[in-house]
Amino acid sequence: MRLLIVEDDTDLRQSLAASLRTAGFVVDEASTAAEAEYFAAEFAVQLGIVDLGLPDRSGVELITSLRASGCEFPILILTAREHWQDKVNGLNAGADDYVVKPFNLDELKARINALLRRTAGQAQPVLRAGPLEMHTQAREVRVKGQVVALTAYEYRLLEMLVMRAGRVVSKQELTDQLYDQDFERDSNVVEVLLTRLRKKLDPDRALGLIETVRGQGYRMPRPPEPDLADQDGQFPGFGDHGSRNPD
Repeated sequence: MRLLIVEDDTDLRQSLAASLRTAGFVVDEASTAAEAEYFAAEFAVQLGIVDLGLPDRSGVELITSLRASGCEFPILILTAREHWQDKVNGLNAGADDYVVKPFNLDELKARINALLRRTAGQAQPVLRAGPLEMHTQAREVRVKGQVVALTAYEYRLLEMLVMRAGRVVSKQELTDQLYDQDFERDSNVVEVLLTRLRKKLDPDRALGLIETVRGQGYRMPRPPEPDLADQDGQFPGFGDHGSRNPD
């Protein structure tokens, strides 16, 4: 997943970026609102972390601008301001959550992962696509219950596909999830990683886990639909104790 940190405190920004990269994220760093708008326009950002006190414009103005330009990725406010009105202004501008400095890194990562899951329509910490499960906290992948060992880049690519299960993801979007802004991008790496993933996840090609959509990109199957009925065919709230008389 590709994150964008917008923070003018260099030490904090670089320290936070290093910690999130260690956690498996691709991270772009911006120190101004102008830089943030550039990264948001040029790369497939999945989540933004925005400080409210920026040198060229306020974080609230940046968030308003990003939303007005069509950026839909979740935004988490990172601020030292404890006044409730600052948080309200940020949320009303289009932010999705906030953390007040000083913050606990584990809490921040938990909030990031929760926002990413909700954006993908999968609120649980286990992401699913067909018979595949990704346990995001343990960074473990299972196919039909069997653990599959993946490299960091393979995991990163697969996570993007599973997060958008049922939808086509372009080769450019996948490439953006592999590299920070300082690295030269090689789109051929995506094809190599996809070939390795297919061999590891579905060696007999019987499950159809990664579909190539010609001229568009790649797609994972949708997660299984939840079974709302229980074993007796009853739905939650309408059993013997929850039924109501029609009158």
